[in-house]
This record gives sequence, structure tokens and C-alpha cells, in this order.
Amino acid sequence: MKRPSLLTRRAISLAVMLILVGQACTLSLFENPFNPNPSTPLPEGITPSATPQAVAQTNFIVTLPEPLQANESLTIIVLDEVTGLPFNSTEYPMSARDSLTYTATLPLPYNSIVKYRYSRRGAAVVLEDTTFGSPIRYRMHHVGGPGDVQDIISDWGDKSYSRATGIILGQVYNADTGAPLPNILVTAGGIQHITDSLGRFELNGLPIGTQNLLAYSLDGMYQPFEQGAVVGDAKTTIVDLRIRPVKLVSVTFIVSIPSSTVPGVPVRIAGNLLQLGNTFADLQGGVSTSTDRMPILSLQADGRYATTIGLPAGAYIQYKYTLGDGFWNAEHKSDGQWFLREFIVPDQDLTVDDTVASWSMGSSGPILFEATIPSVTPPVDIIYIQFNALGWMEPIPMWPLGNNRWAYKLYGPLNFLGSFAYRYCRNGQCGSADDGQTVGFSPTGRQAQTSLLTQDLQDTVGVWKWFENPEPTTLVGANITARSSVFAAGIEFQPAYRPNWSYYAPQAFANTQALGSNMAVLTPSWTFTNNSPLQLVTVPGQDPLWIDSAIMVSQARAMGLNVAIFPTPNFPANLDSTTPPSASFWLNAPRDAQWWQTWFTRYRAFAVNYADLASQTGAQTLILGGDWIRPATPGGTLPDGNPSGVPADVETQWKAIIADVRSHFKGQIFWALPYTPSNMNTPLSFLQDVDGIYLLWSAPLASNQTSTKADYAAEAGRLLDNEVAPLASILNKPLILAVKYPSAAGAASGCVPDGAGACLDWDALNRPNLDINAASLNLQTQADIYEAILTAVNTRTWVSGFISRGYYMPVALQDKSSSIHSKPAADILWYWFPRLLGKIQ
Repeated sequence: MKRPSLLTRRAISLAVMLILVGQACTLSLFENPFNPNPSTPLPEGITPSATPQAVAQTNFIVTLPEPLQANESLTIIVLDEVTGLPFNSTEYPMSARDSLTYTATLPLPYNSIVKYRYSRRGAAVVLEDTTFGSPIRYRMHHVGGPGDVQDIISDWGDKSYSRATGIILGQVYNADTGAPLPNILVTAGGIQHITDSLGRFELNGLPIGTQNLLAYSLDGMYQPFEQGAVVGDAKTTIVDLRIRPVKLVSVTFIVSIPSSTVPGVPVRIAGNLLQLGNTFADLQGGVSTSTDRMPILSLQADGRYATTIGLPAGAYIQYKYTLGDGFWNAEHKSDGQWFLREFIVPDQDLTVDDTVASWSMGSSGPILFEATIPSVTPPVDIIYIQFNALGWMEPIPMWPLGNNRWAYKLYGPLNFLGSFAYRYCRNGQCGSADDGQTVGFSPTGRQAQTSLLTQDLQDTVGVWKWFENPEPTTLVGANITARSSVFAAGIEFQPAYRPNWSYYAPQAFANTQALGSNMAVLTPSWTFTNNSPLQLVTVPGQDPLWIDSAIMVSQARAMGLNVAIFPTPNFPANLDSTTPPSASFWLNAPRDAQWWQTWFTRYRAFAVNYADLASQTGAQTLILGGDWIRPATPGGTLPDGNPSGVPADVETQWKAIIADVRSHFKGQIFWALPYTPSNMNTPLSFLQDVDGIYLLWSAPLASNQTSTKADYAAEAGRLLDNEVAPLASILNKPLILAVKYPSAAGAASGCVPDGAGACLDWDALNRPNLDINAASLNLQTQADIYEAILTAVNTRTWVSGFISRGYYMPVALQDKSSSIHSKPAADILWYWFPRLLGKIQ
């Protein structure tokens, strides 16, 4: 039988898509909309709705690690995170008090949050960094009134110093209720930490002395709190912070835009809070705001745009209006300078009435980009355009015209570009879902040249990479035995994350439901940023924030899906595509007694954080463990086969972690156990303390290249019967088969060749990683493997579920990865899942 066409199956219209289309419904590009008489600009620097901010004289006093050279000077740089940290900064010279102490007095708005860092100017400009050699994004100060701010510079980007350091450790609580607070940014000395579910933070490697410690709510829902903290040599300073919640008030933004603006296009607000699109991360090209996360204003009958947003009273708001992000197509002053608005949210509802003077910077004329795209493009896709200024920057959503045509008009900043590159991609995934002419992370791109005249560039996207010619799959009927309603049939999403992915999560959950699934497995992450001292933390931009994960759980549950949370850490990138990044982590770790104790403490915090998230969001299942964790289990071995040196009390450690997790979460706890013969023969005794096994299955099913689908099914059945069934019998617990195979030649044999005699790490084939040319695409092999394993599972009723691992959330790709998103393997699940669950007889 044939499944309905792929495009028909993808025609699920989401509200998020309708919002964008609705904003563009009046778009007309058949005539040049330029008006030589734009609306009268406001006087320079005046925001029409806001009283000018009172300022406080703030004296910054900084201590250097060594005296400056004769040709060097010191500056303090006040940063603009809405436009982007490399852009629109203001630099102030500092004066020497003595050879190591410099000062500068800055007039700063009362109740503002200033973000800043120090630089050394000489033959080159050198920014400060931490004692670990990592860049300092910024320091923060809450301007409560006139006063001094004392800082200590740890290191410079071109120098390192051996110096005494200490730690600030503590928790952040709600001052009114005493409840611990997650998602609070705590910073001192330019080192930042986002609190976990218990409000915990740890700031390592701080120079000794008094540090300026600040707790800041990313969404402004709590008042900022700032105090000095004394750091001693090799000492840990314990600090508990209590911050007060604030109420929400309704702020209505009304804006008049230049009459030269293309009619009806989406106008957004880019701002410094989480709900205004700030990701608090270094995104592509140095920007921090994400267009997909910004509020969209609605077009009013009088031609103005408006929206009402709940904002926290007392919060310091920096914002601008934009047709793109904080950099591209954002508003400027009438003379072309960058413009950043600011105000303090009052205690009562407020209407802000603004006028955009210009979208342009300089005299260059705007450029209209029009693209005709392939007819096979999924109808729910959004086409983006990406520009290369000083490097490829964050993609910007284009405006739909209908009939496979999209457009975007770039007004600015164009004055400094001259010749520049651009390209198109699907759902913002440039580098993965590319125009066939501009594939990868660093293509030359299509070329454009600025001009004094308005331009209209018309392009045709001939083909999308990894979505060239999708076709429906021919399915073979099977006699499928329906299971009980507790059988888990679902999708596990891959742990890689980017902030704009959350925009596409509802569509991914709709696709999951459309396959007949009853479960979504989310894999939120923290990142191991350092091995010694060991640090496992939330890194904005590559790990979802607490609120991001909570929203995704809510969205999945709203689709009627059961939700399992499978916390999975990220590791520093590994240049060797034949070994997983976790291998380098384990091999390079000290693994002494103190390190191991810290490791178990870090993992416990990681697990408890997501146990609290699961409990508070209504997720049904929490999955611990994983395929990376083998060195930390009883009898642990390293990736090279040597003993890991795990402590003798490792069983006790794991039992204690599971007990702690249970005290925070009352749902099911499963253990993710990688399938290997040794794991099946030597079950871990602490598995008796969990509710079930989530068996990570990527077993070889073919002994040679001539093996057939029937051979795969026979081998899967043999392994299940001879190696897995005894474990299931001993434990007497539910066992879910979690399957992962790439759509690449060699997957059935367990080895995708790297072209140099070794086998690739399968996760290296996942997006958004670069494509590996040595691997050969084979979509049918993946589909055959899925059908074979399902055939084996069909006659083994002791298997309690089947999960497909590695689903790529933001976009459909028929690539070499393990994701089944819009691949023939997804068609196999579409046929099997409803029948296994008894929805179709």
C-alpha cells in the first residue's frame, strides 16, 4: 500500500505559522513602495513615550593583574546586547590612580542594569578573560544610585597569570516564599552561572578580594540583587541570596513606522529580556537576540502597529523595533546612528507611543530579495535569508507571497557592506537545510552589492539540500499484534539545541502525534564546560533554559503525548568523527578520588534539576543514565577499554542518587542502558531501584552486505531472545527498546565507514554537524532496519515499547543522520504505531 503523499502529511497548520502569514497578508511587491517624503523624524535621542532617565554618577575602580606598558591604555566598554555585543558599544577611557588601579566615572540611568567589560589598548585591542582562559561576555551592575563599583581583572586574552583564586557558592531564593529559584543569572568577576531547580550556583576561579556579586532574573520577574562578596585564597565563600518577585503590568507598545516600509510586513520588538527575544547567548555573528523569539506587533487600521505585553514592574527595559533582529533591519536614528530605547516599567499599566525614524543607516538604497522555491517544500516550512557581514549571522525569516515565492527587503545596515553574501535556508537551519547552491557552514554564498538605488534581486532555489525529491514509501502489510495502552510508541528528540528550535517544537510534536505515537522523549542538556575543575552547567544558546524545557513539555502534553525527560549532557566538540565527544572527556579527566566525588555531585544536581522539572510540568517519566555514562558505573571501563577507576562505593552512590531523585519526582524512573553483551551479562544491582529499562539499541544486524531485511529481523530476534530476554526476566521490569540507526550505508552492520579504515561515531552524522562525505546516504537501509526490528518486537510481548531516537526537531531532512523526520523510516512507524497501540485493526 502507499501512504498519502509527503506534502499532504506535512500540511498541519500551526498557530505560530499563521501568525507570520497573517502579518504578511497585505504584502505587495509589484510596485516600489519607496516614498521620498518619509514621516517626520523625532528630535535626536528622544523617546516620545518616556520621561528622560535620571542618571547616577557611577565610579568604576578596577585592579589590573600587572601594570600596563608605556604605549597601552585601559578602557571600559558598555555593551548593547540587543543590537549585539560587538556592535553599538560605548567605550570610555580610564584614568590611572596608580600602576595597578584605574578609574572612570560614568553617568548611568537609575535602576538600570549595565553590561560592560574591560579592554587593553595598545598595538591591538585585547579583552579581559577568566582565569580559565574563557572570554568574559560581560560584567553586570545594578545602578541603584551613585556609588563605586570595584572590579578585579583576572587575565587578558593574550596573557595568563598564576594567581590566588577562590569560589563563591550559594543558592537563590524567593524572598517572599523561601522557594529556591531556577533560571536566575548569577555573576561575579565576569563569570556567570544560571541557577538550577534548587537555586544553586557556583562561581569558580575568582581572584581573591571583594567581588561584585549580582543575581539577575532573565525575564525580570524578580528584582535584581547586588552585594560585595569577599573571596579568599582557595576558600569557598557561601552566599545565600533572597530576591523579591514583582508584579506584571500591561505595557502597550504602539509604533508608527516609515511610510517607505513594505506594507503589512511583520514588525517585532527586540529587547534585553528573555520574553523580548534575548537569548543571553553568543549566536552567529555576535548577535544575542533571536527573531523567532520576539513579540510581533499587529497592524492596526490606522497603519500603526501595536501589541500588549505583560512586563515586570521595576524592570529596566532596553528595546528597539525591527523588521529583522537586533542588527538587521532594526530601527536607527534619522542620521543613521544605532538607536536603543530604554525605560523603567512603572507600577501601573503603560502605553508607549513610539515612532521609527528610519530602518536605514547611510545612503545605500534598500535591496529586495525575492526567491522562488521548489514545489516539494513542505507547506509549513518558513524560508529564511542569511547575510554575511563579518561572518555568517543569524538567519532572518522572509515574508511569504504564496505560490512558492518568498521575499525580504533589507533596509540596513547597508552603508558599510559594499559587496556581501547571502543565502536561503529552511526553518532557520542554515548549514543544514540549505539552498543547493550554498551548502554548509561556510559557503561563498550568493553575491549582492550595495547601491544608492533601490534594487530587486530575484533568485530561484533549484533544490534544497537533503530534501531534493521526497517520495512516499511503499509499505508492506503485516499482521500486527495490538498491545495494551501502556505500550510506549514514541520519538526521542536529539539533545542538540539552538534557541530558535523552540519555535518549531509545536510542529515537531504534531508530526510525532501524526505518526501514531503516544510518547515524546525530550533530551534537555547541560554542558561539561571544564574537566578540571569539573563544571557541568547550563550554557545559553546550546542548552535549553528551564523555561524553554518547561514550555516544550507543556506543548507535547497539549498534543496528547506522554512525556519522558531524558537529561543528556553536552561535551566539548571532538574533531575525531570516529569517537564520541564524551570519549575525550573521560580519557582526559583526572579521575582521582576528589574528581569522582565532584562528578557524582554534579550528576546528582543534573538529575535532581530535571526531576523537579518533570514534577512541576507533569511529565510522566524521567530517564537517567545513557550511553556516555559507562565509566561511572560498577566495573566501569573507559572508551579505550581500560578501567575507569570508579570508586568502590559506586553502587551506593547510584542508589543514593536514585533515592534523591525519587524524593523530587513521583513518576516513573527508567535507566538508559546501552545494549552490549557485557551489559546484558552483568546487570547492575542498582537497577532494582528503578522502574524500568530504556535499552539503547544500535546492535549490528547484518554479517555481510548481502543480508536482507528478513536477515535483519532474524538477527534482531536472536539478540532479543538470547541476550535481552534474560535481563528482562531477572529484573522483572518493563523494557523499552530505544532504537537508533543512521540512514547511511553500513548502518545494518554496525559500521558506517569513515573512508580511512575506521567506523564513524553515528552522532557525528547528526545535524547541525557538518556533512561527512565518506558516509553514503541510504534511506532504505534505515527503513528496512526499523521494519525488521518492529517485526521482531511484534512477537515478543515482553518488550514494553519502541522509541525512535535522534529526531531532528526544527526541519525535515532526508540526510544521513539517525533522525527519521520525513524519511521512509517515519512511514514505517506511521504504519506500525497505530496498529501496535490498537488504534487501527
